[in-house]
Amino acid sequence: MKTFFTLLVILAFYFSTYGQKALSFSEAKIANVNVEHLDSVYRSAVHVDTTLSVFKNRDNEVGESYFEMLQKLGKFLKSRDFKWEKPTKGFNRIYFNKDGGIDYFIYSFRPDQLTPKQEKQFEQLLNEFIKDYRFPLTAEVGFAQCSPVTYRPSEE
Repeated sequence: MKTFFTLLVILAFYFSTYGQKALSFSEAKIANVNVEHLDSVYRSAVHVDTTLSVFKNRDNEVGESYFEMLQKLGKFLKSRDFKWEKPTKGFNRIYFNKDGGIDYFIYSFRPDQLTPKQEKQFEQLLNEFIKDYRFPLTAEVGFAQCSPVTYRPSEE
């Protein structure tokens, strides 16, 4: 019985680390989500060296799709009563599977921009958002896109 329980715990941990996840860079480190490993598995969506890019010569299309995704995220957050109190600067590193689903959305905010409660709510809602979101571009391999971002209060 102990062996069964131990196996169950190990399997639960295994599957919890290989699903869609939204988490901060610091939480990723604690959860042993190795960004360097992810970077070796997921290729760059765009790159100055087009031989390293998944979407060769499609920088504008990728950029527009990425911006559209961030806008949809903003609308989703607003629809769930999440409010940005002030312009909030951060950084996103997003890992997409080949079908455009989000496997990992790793983010950071500059210190003291969000309260712990706001950051927890953001993470919960972000996890909800990435469950159903599909990036409009697909590829033969998983790909990654990163960027600085500034989330702004909505103008109601």
